[in-house]
Amino acid sequence: MTVYETAMSSTSQKHKDFVAEPMGEKPVNALAGIGEVLGKRLEEKGFDKAYVVLGQFLVLKKDEELFRDWLKDTCSANTKQQGDCFGCLKEWCDAFL
Repeated sequence: MTVYETAMSSTSQKHKDFVAEPMGEKPVNALAGIGEVLGKRLEEKGFDKAYVVLGQFLVLKKDEELFRDWLKDTCSANTKQQGDCFGCLKEWCDAFL
C-alpha cells in the first residue's frame, strides 16, 4: 500500500471540496495540505494559484516521490502536508484529465 493509498482513507473536507469541481482560479491554499504559511511560501516563489502547482505536478509526471521532494524543497512542507497535496492533485487529475 502506498502512502497515497493510506492517506486516501481519511481525506479532509478541504480535499473533498477541491476535487469536486474544476480548478479555475483557486488560490494555492485551496489545495489540501497547503495552509496560510505554506501558501505564502509558494506564492513568494511564483506558485500563487492551484493550477500553477498542478503544472509542476504534471511536469514531474505525477510522480509521488518527485512531487513530495519538490514540495519539501520549495516550501518546507512536512510529510503529511506533502501527502495531502499529492493526493488532492492526483485525485483531481483522475477526475478531470
